[in-house]
Amino acid sequence: MAWPIRIAAALMIAGCSGSMATAKTAGAPTLFAERWIDGTNGDEPATQVQALDADTFVIRQSVRTNFEAPFLYLLFGRDKALLIDTGAEGGRVRPTVDRLISEWLADHKRTSIPLLVAHSHSHGDHVAGDSAFKDRPDTTVVGHKPADVAGAFGIAKWPDQIAAFDLGGRKLGIIPTPGHQAAAIMVYDPRLKILLSGDTLYPGRLYVPVNFMDDNRASVARLTAFAATHPIRAALGAHIEMTRAPGKDYGHEAPTHPDEHRLELPASQIAELREGLKAKLDTPDQPQVHDHFIIVPVPARTE
Repeated sequence: MAWPIRIAAALMIAGCSGSMATAKTAGAPTLFAERWIDGTNGDEPATQVQALDADTFVIRQSVRTNFEAPFLYLLFGRDKALLIDTGAEGGRVRPTVDRLISEWLADHKRTSIPLLVAHSHSHGDHVAGDSAFKDRPDTTVVGHKPADVAGAFGIAKWPDQIAAFDLGGRKLGIIPTPGHQAAAIMVYDPRLKILLSGDTLYPGRLYVPVNFMDDNRASVARLTAFAATHPIRAALGAHIEMTRAPGKDYGHEAPTHPDEHRLELPASQIAELREGLKAKLDTPDQPQVHDHFIIVPVPARTE
């Protein structure tokens, strides 16, 4: 999430030393056939959908509706569907979600499936569309506090327990990752071997309040241990804020994303993130630049 803080100058100082070579994401497969909408085409739709398989859909909100341009994830099992995030202000994602559900139901000769609406975390650019789902039939919208998330996914010991959540023939791993925000989670899908990594890991600026830095370190340590025993083809986060040039990001609230970094990150970036977090990182707005992400300490927050 691109928080409105004054870091542009610091990023220019701390950025890579003039290298304009394309940043390679060795080890991460190319999962998407199409280029993502990036604001460079004035006629682009409000949302774009790409399928990972017949039960897994990735939705991007256009940067032309909101500079955050978040990614949302819709996963189907036999018994229920799970939507991760509802988008940023200015978006209209429910029509897209309703269409995908209707098409899935038609393909399976069914008339309904319960929908659980959850969130990678509770910042505004991931929950702004919640109200559109409040009155949707057979739909539950998870609250925004850690206790709400723990209750929805059966996490008895937050944040230390990694929970199994069964959509019906499709069991997901729910990994609490407080740090960027108190109620943050990641979702692991063993069928596709993908990790939905929210704002904790994505090709962009990884904002961490200085008072939550230790929480973030602990979350990434748990994630590292999980990754050691679970195959991960790629981590798919909630934004793209990096260009394809190593260590080079877009400016805050950039209206277009030309030459955009891939969404997919290899599992090796988990270890790189953990290593980067070993630094002190106690001074707000002093970024630590990596090829595929930038760790940005920000002033203390309450949640």
